[in-house]
Amino acid sequence: MNRHTMRRPLIAGNWKMNTTSREARTLAANILNDIDAEDLARVDVVLCPPAVSLSTVHEVVAGRCSLGAQNMHWDEEGAFTGEISAPMLSDLCRYVIVGHSDRRQYFGETDERVNRKIRAAVTHGLTPIVCVGETLEQRKAGQTHDWIGLQLRGALHDRRLEELAAIVVSYEPVWAIGTGVPASGRDVNTVAALIREILREIGGTVTADVRVLYGGSVTAKNAASFLREPEIDGLLVGGASLKPAEFAGIVHTAAVTKLVAV
Repeated sequence: MNRHTMRRPLIAGNWKMNTTSREARTLAANILNDIDAEDLARVDVVLCPPAVSLSTVHEVVAGRCSLGAQNMHWDEEGAFTGEISAPMLSDLCRYVIVGHSDRRQYFGETDERVNRKIRAAVTHGLTPIVCVGETLEQRKAGQTHDWIGLQLRGALHDRRLEELAAIVVSYEPVWAIGTGVPASGRDVNTVAALIREILREIGGTVTADVRVLYGGSVTAKNAASFLREPEIDGLLVGGASLKPAEFAGIVHTAAVTKLVAV
């Protein structure tokens, strides 16, 4: 069923550590060729290629969709070999992913670091996509709500109201990422409602328009099961974002499921 919403749907493709610059150019072009212009008018589409390909993909998309970085450092400059700062990204990107479970699991990302990255991103005009999610062990132990609350409150502790209003939150259960076993739409909607409740507790009415996404084994086939839920505003897509027709199908599902005025 189509339903009208005030929050504009957002579909982001996280390419992770895939594609050379040449492959990224081709992939971005094919994705935009496959997405219908009417769908692009109704959905915020974000491509998040590897950092080395941001400039290349920026040329390809030419403003037809947005770019996002997969990570960033919280300082503006300094002796941080291999890192990328918000000022370096701000000319190319509108979004930046922070706190993804890949970063937490393999690279020591903490809620405190996510907190600092949020401030840096918003200061330089970037919209942080703040990722939270529980492990399978935590889920089995019934700790999902407690863990999501801990992560979100830690990430947003002492942030200014304008910073809270400027974020996107993505619920990414670790056990569903890359496993082919997505959460159910109903379960995700319950967690999304919890996220909204916590946002209201922290920031009051300024967080009313914050979009909540889901990520974890999303495909064109199951996208509707999430997007038809009222608390879910979009998807952070992994593997399927490397397949142009598949990703375009997800964008189309968002366009016809979440109707907004254009």
